[in-house]
Amino acid sequence: MSPADRQPDGVKMRVEGLNVFYGASRALADVHLSIAGNRITALIGPSGCGKSTFLRCLNRMNDAIPQARVDGRVWLDGEDIYDPLVDVVELRRRVGMVFQKPNPFPQSVFDNVAFGPRVLGLARRRGELGEIVERSLVRAALWDEVGGRLQTNALGLSLGEQQRLCIARVLAVEPEVILMDEPCSALDPIATLKIEELMRELSRQYTIVIVTHNMQQAARVSDFTAMMMIDDDRAGQIVEFDETRTIFTRPKNPRTEGYVTGRFG
Repeated sequence: MSPADRQPDGVKMRVEGLNVFYGASRALADVHLSIAGNRITALIGPSGCGKSTFLRCLNRMNDAIPQARVDGRVWLDGEDIYDPLVDVVELRRRVGMVFQKPNPFPQSVFDNVAFGPRVLGLARRRGELGEIVERSLVRAALWDEVGGRLQTNALGLSLGEQQRLCIARVLAVEPEVILMDEPCSALDPIATLKIEELMRELSRQYTIVIVTHNMQQAARVSDFTAMMMIDDDRAGQIVEFDETRTIFTRPKNPRTEGYVTGRFG
């Protein structure tokens, strides 16, 4: 790694010159962004501006999409994650993802959380798997609700509990970064509040990047906000990035101001 490639202090991930194509169509255009460690970064903007596409670039989920092509560089702790020698399975352990709709496996609560550690061989002694499951459920603020029914089917949980279970499943493999794609869009206000409180708690130990259409949510939970828009060629780009309080009170770009105040978007 050359001196120019070293990660700046406090930055966990860094994106430079990122372009994403689906066939001949460009979905993202020349995106640059530094993601601070142990902070929450929100991606906001109108539908179709490339927020989820960008999020999936951070752990190479776009690799699974036919005809998708990614140009540019994405660093995690100074390592280019698109280097051909990168172990993608290990990358996705380090950079976990929580999806818009809760997607627990049709198995017990215990087996859902234990799935990753079993596959990756993280439990090296007898009883350690149970400790990992309990620790993950505690971190996901779910242990008090399900600790006495670990063998029940996860599909029987409420949607809010299912989403926290999916977060526990990510935490069980000890990630460094957690990506969240509209994690509260299917939840009621009470469940949403629990997820938001959980995100703030988790940011003490993990770096979090969240896509949200909810402006109030971005303002409540995030430390930094990236405003994404569509350029003249219908490709997504970041038009402004700053501390969240600045984006919502003193934005520099008129398009950002128009969006956060609800005048368009």
